[in-house]
Amino acid sequence: MTPQNKAAAGRRAGTKAGDGSNAKQQQLEGFTVEHPPTLTTNQGLQIPDNHNSLKAGVRGPTLLEDFILREKITHFDHERIPERAVHARGSAAHGYFQVYKSMSQFTCADFLQDPDAKTPVFVRFSTVAGSRGSADTVRDVRGFAVKFYTREGNYDLVGNNIPVFFIQDAMKFPDLIHAVKPEPHHEMPQAASAHDTFWDFASLMPESTHMLMWAMSDRAIPRSLRMMEGFGVHTFRFINSRGESHFVKFHWKPRLGVHGLLWDEAQKIAGKDADFHRRDLWEAIENGDFPEWELGVQIIPQDKEHSLGFDLLDPTKLIPEEMVPVQKIGKLVLNRNPDNFFAETEQVAFHPGHVVPGIDFSNDPLLQGRLFSYTDTQISRLGGANFHELPINKAVCPFHNMQRDGMHRQTIARGQVAYEPNTLGSGGAEFRVDGGSNGFQSFPEEIDPPKVRRRSPSFDDHFTQARLFFNSQSAAEKEHIVAAFRFELSKLEVPAIRQRMVDNLAHVDEKLARRVAEPLGIGEPDAKAAAGRAGFRDHRIALPIDESPALSMADTGDGSIRTRKIAILVADGVDSASLKPIRDALEQAGAQCKVVGPRLGTVASASRRQIDVDMTFANTPSVMFDAVLVPAGSDSAAALAAIGDAVHFVLEAYKHCKAICTVGEGVQLLSTLGIVADSDAPAGVVVAATPVTNLGDATAATQIAHDFIAAIAKHRHWDRANIDAVPA
Repeated sequence: MTPQNKAAAGRRAGTKAGDGSNAKQQQLEGFTVEHPPTLTTNQGLQIPDNHNSLKAGVRGPTLLEDFILREKITHFDHERIPERAVHARGSAAHGYFQVYKSMSQFTCADFLQDPDAKTPVFVRFSTVAGSRGSADTVRDVRGFAVKFYTREGNYDLVGNNIPVFFIQDAMKFPDLIHAVKPEPHHEMPQAASAHDTFWDFASLMPESTHMLMWAMSDRAIPRSLRMMEGFGVHTFRFINSRGESHFVKFHWKPRLGVHGLLWDEAQKIAGKDADFHRRDLWEAIENGDFPEWELGVQIIPQDKEHSLGFDLLDPTKLIPEEMVPVQKIGKLVLNRNPDNFFAETEQVAFHPGHVVPGIDFSNDPLLQGRLFSYTDTQISRLGGANFHELPINKAVCPFHNMQRDGMHRQTIARGQVAYEPNTLGSGGAEFRVDGGSNGFQSFPEEIDPPKVRRRSPSFDDHFTQARLFFNSQSAAEKEHIVAAFRFELSKLEVPAIRQRMVDNLAHVDEKLARRVAEPLGIGEPDAKAAAGRAGFRDHRIALPIDESPALSMADTGDGSIRTRKIAILVADGVDSASLKPIRDALEQAGAQCKVVGPRLGTVASASRRQIDVDMTFANTPSVMFDAVLVPAGSDSAAALAAIGDAVHFVLEAYKHCKAICTVGEGVQLLSTLGIVADSDAPAGVVVAATPVTNLGDATAATQIAHDFIAAIAKHRHWDRANIDAVPA
């Protein structure tokens, strides 16, 4: 355990016993072992030599008798388990959830009642399409799965960072995944949707259009797992103690706001650090910068199910927050990294069917299919029906049933009885569980329909909400969506698929469709052609709003620069006197500063002070940072200007619309952009004269830091002009 996590463990130990936040950690510690100073076989026999197999003479053949070698090699040969078919690449953390006030009016779920109680959780984030070895920053949907270890059993809220999905019925899920996965004849491309089979499928499934708008937006390339929303996707039910039902949609709102990467930046990060998101989450928790989200709910009374103009059961639709506000009902805090990636992050098994009393399902046909699929896949992946007994999956409350045996069974159930009803297990009295009032109760919805294999006509509008999403984006976000569609469709080898796709987009926004089509070597978008294809539904709903600001990522977050990573570029001769107050101000505001120089070790300041260098231009590019500071110092600035990688570092950050601050002579690194000390600086660029720090006067440096912090807090300056001309 790291020093940071030991400190966190100490803080948790000091929490009051009743809050429950430590219950899962205490349980896991019963399964956790430390390595002693000896080696043994799996049977406990001490091993005297772990370097040499048993041989017939020092140069003779290895003997089959060597049971120690056979055990070690056999275990190694079986260490891998099947990876998830989807969501294979993931990272996770422990934490707790705490409700703000009792939700008893709507649900009897125990973990949503007591504001003083902290429910332990394990949260796994993931990409969908790629394998375990793929990169973090690919364009993809992100999984956001939360396992609540409640006093009534485990509750899994298994969602995504996008509130809708590609398809309406689980029958099409295998087709969707087969289409988006690498093409089967050559197993390419990895973790990418920019290929023929995906867009062939998508162009023939107009119901996917809304989800495609989200997937082509910056939501699909988040800046950090800590800076993305989560959604339950489906409509669920809250059931209160009186048996009354309300429909509910779940939202996770990040404290740090919702932020994305530029596509060029995301691609470069994939090559420079394939573990970018995983590392960011791990380091934030190790540093004590615990990620936080607020749980929000949209609640719809049972009798208002049909009042919104679209079908609540359609997973390709969302409820605009302007129509039903999101009520923030609690907070999620991640405060501990896993001890073992495989045992926890890889073996954790989520299932939307893991619910507790007070939460129930709707008839969403995609959700209904998931309720079967998740159990089935966990049995396959984790080797049998006892996956719930693995420590990370085990409930913290007692559990008991009449299940027995099977692979990897760990529970030792005493007695002769493994059936119900019985009299042999309870001293002669009959034990029977037959229609009791305690425990989980399904909502008694009245159902008396004919048996049909059809889609509800209320699912037929495929474009209105896609248009709402596009209309709600900022100008920069719209440009990014256009660019994403262009990139993806340009990768296709079959022009007819490109044409079908832009024909569909014409039903979302004609200008969008035309702009996407321009560089693709195809004809003008043809809305009539799309309307004539099988699968098209000529149906439109009337929404009371044309735009929803809540659907945009712009201006989200708390306005702070907490956990932002700032690169400070230095060489020998840097002005340390003016640098120190600026750096101090950044770090006091919660930013993390790293010194980047031409070599590791130290550089000498103009006053002969030694400044430690954390990283070099050769091993750390600008895409790993949120902002760049180039301090004053004529010798340092001249040396940096002569290093191509240093100049590229600053230009690339500029191209990616990040905040940049140059002090005094540091402006030389922006000279190729025509930016000089006395010019009007572009958006997000702070150009400052060398501050006066004589006799401890840091007034000017403080003002520079203030301006720089304000620029960083905006996340990106998307309105920066002519960035395409920047040579980076």
